[in-house]
Amino acid sequence: MQRVIELTGWEPLGLSVDWTAMEEELQCPLPADYKELFEAFGGGVFSESVYFLARDEGISFDFLAQWRAELSTDRDSSLGSVSAMDPYAVYAPGGKGLVTWASTEWGDQYCWLLDAERPGEHPVLARVEDNEWRRYDMSTSEFLYRVLTDADFKPFGIARYNLDKTFRRRGGE
Repeated sequence: MQRVIELTGWEPLGLSVDWTAMEEELQCPLPADYKELFEAFGGGVFSESVYFLARDEGISFDFLAQWRAELSTDRDSSLGSVSAMDPYAVYAPGGKGLVTWASTEWGDQYCWLLDAERPGEHPVLARVEDNEWRRYDMSTSEFLYRVLTDADFKPFGIARYNLDKTFRRRGGE
């Protein structure tokens, strides 16, 4: 997490977050390093390309609002029986499924595979738009750092585009 802060030159916000309430709603703990990223950055955009979900006054960068919207859509039987996370489902409280924590302007999606029966495990699953999921057994911050700095981290590394290593906050706080 510290490497992401140093990379972007960001001054951590030190947001106060009611993790107990958030994790009670999810019925599953979130990764510790994600919590640190959330408190330090809030919701916003890394390198003008990676949309990080945390807290936002609107829905655009708000982690819980996005999860609730995805879950509602995934459960809506009028939309058919195939999940947008196929072959997975959106995580439902107490179950097993994907929760999005970031995406890119190109349609890449970064999620955790959460399983309420395995609360300490948070593998990252990622995919480029309309492609199959790839699993990464690494922390959220390590995955994010590699996306931002490793041009050979294909197909997700954006360093090959020579974008500024910045963070721009969205919403309030």
